[in-house]
Amino acid sequence: MKGILLAGGSGTRLHPMTLAASKQLLPVYDKPMVYYPLSTLMLAGIRDIMLISTPEDLPQFRRLLGDGSRFGVRFAYAEQPSPDGIAQAFLIGRDWIAGEACALALGDNLIHGDHLSALLRSAASGEAGATVFAYRVRDPERYGVVSFDADGQATEIVEKPVAPKSNWAVTGLYFYDKQVTDIAASIRPSARGELEITDLNKVYLEAGTLRVEQLSRGYAWLDAGTPDSLLQAATFVQTIQSRTGMLVGCPEEVAFRMGFIGADQLRDQAGGLGKTDLGRVLRDLADGVLG
Repeated sequence: MKGILLAGGSGTRLHPMTLAASKQLLPVYDKPMVYYPLSTLMLAGIRDIMLISTPEDLPQFRRLLGDGSRFGVRFAYAEQPSPDGIAQAFLIGRDWIAGEACALALGDNLIHGDHLSALLRSAASGEAGATVFAYRVRDPERYGVVSFDADGQATEIVEKPVAPKSNWAVTGLYFYDKQVTDIAASIRPSARGELEITDLNKVYLEAGTLRVEQLSRGYAWLDAGTPDSLLQAATFVQTIQSRTGMLVGCPEEVAFRMGFIGADQLRDQAGGLGKTDLGRVLRDLADGVLG
């Protein structure tokens, strides 16, 4: 399975911070925002990743991430000239996807929880259909909302409903089979002129091949797209890391634990981070001090 990191858009809800920098390059505590969804894709076992962003911002992502070798992955890059919807990512990356199954992670989403890697790898191993994740929120009208029947089966998905039928929001992480590019090509723009990811999910739902995993209380999902949510995400990461000593959304750590890189490579990455706390933790991990 391949993976797409969608890091486009103009980030207007974060102006003026995003007038000169991509939203997904802003810091969430001690790491760039894009590190968190990147780590999520890597936890799913995905090593071929395309990052899609604006023509103006792509050079900065290339500078930050390079070819991916230091994380034990392979990066490709593509432009999204205008923000015409999340599902557009599959049209932009169609030749690169080359008929394979593909996951998509939004560049401003953070998911954290125990046994997350096993959950993600299970979603990535599905041979047919699609898997998305739902999370209970207080303000579902801001999201794509999924409704369930008495047996817990998804029955409907509505984008930003005025009167939501449930509090379950679809997160910015999606796993699709090899049909995804053809389905994306069949979708027509919505009233707001975008290729909606909700419309793509509806095709799978109507075909009876959409699995919706409800993330329990043991998980946290944060969308860092507003000043308040950006602060909340940073506070969450700082709290977890300072209280437990465990890292959140660190691709170097994920690469090591997943076996993508070895201890010597991890030490090299830690050395490049100097005397930062992040560098110290990675050195301890490489030396076997941390379990």
